[in-house]
Amino acid sequence: MRDSEFVMMADQALADIERRLDASGADLDYAMIGSGVLEIEFADGGKIVVNRHAVSREIWLAGRSGGFHFRWNGEAWRGTKDDRELMAVLSELVSRQAGARVDLRGGRGAENG
Repeated sequence: MRDSEFVMMADQALADIERRLDASGADLDYAMIGSGVLEIEFADGGKIVVNRHAVSREIWLAGRSGGFHFRWNGEAWRGTKDDRELMAVLSELVSRQAGARVDLRGGRGAENG
């Protein structure tokens, strides 16, 4: 994959995350804080940062639970250590920090609990 392809695909993934966060109805704020850097902020002040890392051609996620790296496998962004899908991991992290179930995989939104 060329650099320009990676940037285009990673930016599409970040835009998709923004759309899914917006549709989730979860109690959070998000904003692009730089080129390829999405910051998700929660009511308690906690944050999750999602960014593209061009050198490694990965999308990186950082939150209270630690850091995660995802690489495009031709079909999806998959974890480099555990092969988990990006949206599944992000859903878990957002749910923990929001204090409510948030499913970003299928756009089912947030549920209390």
